[in-house]
Amino acid sequence: MTAHPNSFDPSVEDSRAFRDALGRFATGVTVVTCASDAGPQGMTVNSFTSLSLTPPLVLWCPAKSANRHDMFTKAAHFSIHILSDAQKDLCIGFAKDTSPFDTIDWQADANGTPILANTIARFDCTHHAVHDGGDHSILVGRVVKVELGAGDPLVYYQGRFLE
Repeated sequence: MTAHPNSFDPSVEDSRAFRDALGRFATGVTVVTCASDAGPQGMTVNSFTSLSLTPPLVLWCPAKSANRHDMFTKAAHFSIHILSDAQKDLCIGFAKDTSPFDTIDWQADANGTPILANTIARFDCTHHAVHDGGDHSILVGRVVKVELGAGDPLVYYQGRFLE
């Protein structure tokens, strides 16, 4: 079998080529929030997906190198917010290693989890499981509440937002 000229073994090629190939899959953009001893925490995430309908499970994958990794993997509760196409600044704010809670509209729920305003959907979760996923952890949450908003999703593709 002849190798395709644009094929490669990701275990021996540089990780940038692998990352670029993964970037060909368009994703929605979320911000995951939790409460911590250091205050409210948030992280921009595109590794969100549904896992099970019965029971209602979702997952996302924080990088082990992220400063807030342990805060999320140890949190009893977290919320996943699906961002609208009007919330690019919110996405960028939480993508940095700072938490822009002092500049955004949010409130804490009964568990202390930060709830962001005006997202197109929110999944409030309890911690279900954490699994090893190489340089990331696979964090599984059991969805206990869903809230729907309005708008079109913020979509990320090949290193940029789709307009």
